[in-house]
Amino acid sequence: MRNFDPAKSFGHRVAAHYDDAPRGDEAETIDFLERWAHGGPALELAIGTGRIGLPLSQRGIRLDGIELSEAMVEQLRKKPGGDRIAVTMGDYAEVAVDGTYKLVFVVFNTFYNLLTQDNQVRCFENVAKHLTRDGVFIIEAATPNEFFLLRNGQYVDAEAVEVDRVTLDVARFDPVTQCLDESHVSITETGITLAPIVTRYVWPSELDLMARIAGLRLHARYGGWFDEPFTADSRRHVSVYGW
Repeated sequence: MRNFDPAKSFGHRVAAHYDDAPRGDEAETIDFLERWAHGGPALELAIGTGRIGLPLSQRGIRLDGIELSEAMVEQLRKKPGGDRIAVTMGDYAEVAVDGTYKLVFVVFNTFYNLLTQDNQVRCFENVAKHLTRDGVFIIEAATPNEFFLLRNGQYVDAEAVEVDRVTLDVARFDPVTQCLDESHVSITETGITLAPIVTRYVWPSELDLMARIAGLRLHARYGGWFDEPFTADSRRHVSVYGW
C-alpha cells in the first residue's frame, strides 16, 4: 500500500474505539495463556490497550509489554491496573527488554503486522533472547487459505449495514509478497473515514522454519483456544514454540 506507515495504523482515533468490538473469545484466550505461563513472568508483543494482557496480569502473573503505538498505551493506562504494567515502546521485532520470560505471546493476527519475512524472522530471534529454557512463545493467527481462492486477489465485505452507517472491509492480496492491503471504510451521512492496515500472512509451516532459525521448535499446534485439533479446515492456529 503506497505511503502506508505502520506506526500510524493505531493512532488516537483507532485506539479510542479499539475495545468497542471484542472478538468474543477473550476469556478462553486468557485461560489458555495462563495455563502455559506456569506462573510467569510473561511478555506480550504489541500489548495495545491491554485487552488480553491486563486481565492476565490480574490473575497474578507479572506481565510486561512491548508496543509501538503511544495512543494504544494511553488507553491501557486509563484502565484499572494499567499503570502497573511495564511497557517498552518500540518495534517488537527488535526492541530489547530486560530479563527473561516463561511466556511470550502475540495474538489476534498481530504477528502479521511485521511486513517482511526478515522482520518476522527477527521477531523470533528477539523472542528467543528473552525466553527461559522452559518458556514458550505462543502465536495466534489466521491461516491464509482463503486469500489464494480470491477472484483477482481482492474482495469487498459488508462488515456492518446500519441505518446511519455502512462499514466495508476492502482488501487486495498479493501472493508474491503475501501482503494483504486492507482498509475498513466507514460511510455515514457526515462523511467517509478510512482505517488502512497492511499485514503479511504466512503459512504455519513458514512460521516453523522461522522458529528453527531462532533455535526454537514447535511444541504444539491447535485450531483454537480450546486445544482443538489443527486440521486442513482450520481458519486459524494457536502455535506453541519452545526450546
